[in-house]
Amino acid sequence: MTIHAQALLFDNDGTLVSSLASVDRCWTRWATEYGITAEEFARVELHGRPAAEIAADLLPAEIVPQAVARIEDLEVDDVPGGGVQLLPGTRAFLDSLPGDRWAVVTSATRRLAEARLDAVGILPKTLVAADDITRGKPDPEPYLLAARALGVDPAHCVVFEDAPAGLASGRAAGMTTVALTTTHQAHELHADLVVENLSALSALVTEQGVEISPRG
Repeated sequence: MTIHAQALLFDNDGTLVSSLASVDRCWTRWATEYGITAEEFARVELHGRPAAEIAADLLPAEIVPQAVARIEDLEVDDVPGGGVQLLPGTRAFLDSLPGDRWAVVTSATRRLAEARLDAVGILPKTLVAADDITRGKPDPEPYLLAARALGVDPAHCVVFEDAPAGLASGRAAGMTTVALTTTHQAHELHADLVVENLSALSALVTEQGVEISPRG
């Protein structure tokens, strides 16, 4: 299938880059510091959600702001030690796109997102982070905000995601969705198109927009 779009909206972690090892290290340390048991921690969905929502699921409200600041510090400090790597196909795919036709839409804070993106040399003109929203994925707000920032009708946007919460956000925003099986199995991902990673796709820029097709 070929997907036609005016704007391409990318999740970051698990879509453009991998930071799973860093996330595991930092959140495990964080949980230990705050006395959260392994059983309590295992019941909470981490991937694709803002840290503030995760902390609110696990801790009393009065210490959530402090706890969110702590996990941000841990994750930012982990970046220089190899805490983030580009996923296959990311560089070539982004390089084929006009800078004003794509955005990064992440559940990470702006400080953390910029640290991770800078570490791998990705410099998006438009970035929507946890700081910019009131409701995180799976709510449609993050992707609707990105569409607005690019000046594109949501119906003409394509969302690239690896997590069910992010795909649900894109669908709720009325956008076409492409799932990457970098962190979840294909049967767990509800999307218009499912591929292994961005290396499985090609993008052709035309006067009408961008045509996205599976390679081969």
